[in-house]
Amino acid sequence: RYSGAFPPQLRARLRDAARGMFVFGYDSYMEHAFPRDELDPLHCRGRGPDRRDPSNLNINDVLGNYSLTLIDALDTLAVMGNSSEFQKAVKLVIDTVSFDKDSTVQVFEATIRVLGSLLSAHIIITDSKQPFGDMSIKDYDNELLHLAHDLAVRLLPAFENTKTGIPYPRVNLKKGVPPDSHNETCTAGAGSLLVEFGILSRLLGDSTFEWVARRAVKALWSLRSNNTGLLGNVVNIQTGHWVGKQSGLGAGSDSFYEYLLKSYILFGEKEDLEMFSAAYQNIQNHLRRGREACNEGEGDPPLYVNVNMYTGQLMNTWIDSLQAFFPGLQVLIGDVEDAICLHAFYYAIWKRYGALPERYNWQLQAPDVPFYPLRPELVESTYLLYQATKNPFYLHVGMDILQSLEKYTKAKCGYATLHHVVEKTKEDRMESFFLSETCKYLYLLFDEENPVHKSGNKFMFTTEGHVVSVDERFRTSLWEDILPGEEGSAQRAKPTELKAANFSSNCNRVPDERRYLLPLKSNYMRQIDRMVGLI
Repeated sequence: RYSGAFPPQLRARLRDAARGMFVFGYDSYMEHAFPRDELDPLHCRGRGPDRRDPSNLNINDVLGNYSLTLIDALDTLAVMGNSSEFQKAVKLVIDTVSFDKDSTVQVFEATIRVLGSLLSAHIIITDSKQPFGDMSIKDYDNELLHLAHDLAVRLLPAFENTKTGIPYPRVNLKKGVPPDSHNETCTAGAGSLLVEFGILSRLLGDSTFEWVARRAVKALWSLRSNNTGLLGNVVNIQTGHWVGKQSGLGAGSDSFYEYLLKSYILFGEKEDLEMFSAAYQNIQNHLRRGREACNEGEGDPPLYVNVNMYTGQLMNTWIDSLQAFFPGLQVLIGDVEDAICLHAFYYAIWKRYGALPERYNWQLQAPDVPFYPLRPELVESTYLLYQATKNPFYLHVGMDILQSLEKYTKAKCGYATLHHVVEKTKEDRMESFFLSETCKYLYLLFDEENPVHKSGNKFMFTTEGHVVSVDERFRTSLWEDILPGEEGSAQRAKPTELKAANFSSNCNRVPDERRYLLPLKSNYMRQIDRMVGLI
């Protein structure tokens, strides 16, 4: 099924299908939901924050009454080369979006979905090379950058009145931190703001934003266990006490690790790479189970589990779908072999259900939390593994994912969350990341000629899939970064040092003779299929 080449005609057809999927979702949102935040794809209507129930955080953390889906989709339009719609969408955002709203949103969600997208679109518009075709806007006066600045200023109160420097999780865009705010936040939410805040600081020449985001990262890092070097998943921002002692790679922790590496790639600050390298080593030492090598030897397939941050003891037997991002991160550091194995495990779960359940119990071989909200993490890892190996196996994986999405999640207007991956019942919600990430990564997987791959520019994706050029101007800051208790300026690494500091033994591309074989030996593939109950 997976062997041999992948015909170019099939690939072009799938690229067009991925674009069609985006267009159907985007057009449905614009027709039935704009200017509200999200599309309800079953009832063909829009939805905004749940004003009647402020405790409905699942909705209110994300929806701020600022046309979220339109903003989040901006750079996908550019990546797909649709300049007329991109220009129209940017003008709509400039003319209609305001952040002067009585909305209490999660700082993390507003940063990655809204701030990140505004910055990405601004960079695309102002890029003198225009790699995606003509995405310039007539008489553009940095309006998206001003909007991003305005939003970030409204998020800043979250960083005030916290004894540790770790921000409050939520902020009201008009009034600041709500008086009844919790003092607890998750590691990913507080520690994954540095890419967007850092880009904003460097574009504006104002160190404030990067400084508060970096202070939060350092505060979290300083709270790691002396014994294992691991971090927990929920912390008290006033006392620095770990409320959630689970250390894993999924919800609550995932993007913290991702942004240590991506901040280094973008800004070249050596301390980010040093933190990442130490964190990665501790993850390998304490979270990884199974045989040592992915593609040889005896024993169970490698798997990363949830452990107690102080002892390294197993805490439960589930993994969550967000963890499927990790093989993609491993590709970025050159640990391709290990990425192949972990990806194969998530793909096996996808094959079993036609989707990834939010939580999967690997001991019981069954979903613990059975919904699938159209998440992109498996597609993202598939795309990055294809870029690293060029093995057509990953095009087959992408085809599988695309066909499942069409078969099980397509609704009257757009695509719907699966309420239950076994029963395939739907929920009336299309999260904005479906357009900003899931469709984008699928499209790029099949579009070999895309400027992201061919323009000679180097690009990086934020944790919300927003494309950012890896640009010399982000490697120079106009200020000296002196944080409390530090002397002198932070060391900055040159771009070439990433290779030297990297895990060089793993950085070789997968050899040509393996290019058309399965990336994983078939006996190991079958072992993983058995592990998730496929055979």
